[in-house]
Amino acid sequence: MLIPLSRRGLLAAGAGALAVAACAPVARASNELAVYKTPTCACCTAWVDHMRAAGFEARVNELPTLRSIRSTQGVPESLASCHTALIGGYVLEGHVPAEDVRKLLTERPEAVGLAVPAMPLGSPGMETPDGQREAYETLLILKGGGTRVFARHA
Repeated sequence: MLIPLSRRGLLAAGAGALAVAACAPVARASNELAVYKTPTCACCTAWVDHMRAAGFEARVNELPTLRSIRSTQGVPESLASCHTALIGGYVLEGHVPAEDVRKLLTERPEAVGLAVPAMPLGSPGMETPDGQREAYETLLILKGGGTRVFARHA
């Protein structure tokens, strides 16, 4: 049986619910990373090692192709790289540095995620024995498919 609430009772119940919500602990950014890669990609494994060394917990999933995962996550083909990862409601495409992922999870911009297209030398997982490095940008993938520079790396 339902008991009708007076206006005063309804206001008191609403105020109580707000007080409980205000005292609830704030959810911390997740460090759990779901990585999608093809079975034969060695640089993807090196990127996963970089992320694990930075404190992320990576669960690796091998797929024959990544086109469908990128498509469902809103990553334009022009930003495609060799692996795709999901963390905290965002997608990561390619060799995104761990520090950029931490910044993304702290700032929480309205975006699809981050991408480092084209597998630049010296990016995490793309290190060379002679230390060769290319300057590259981490791009913020905006809703609708556009991008803007999120970080620059020399």
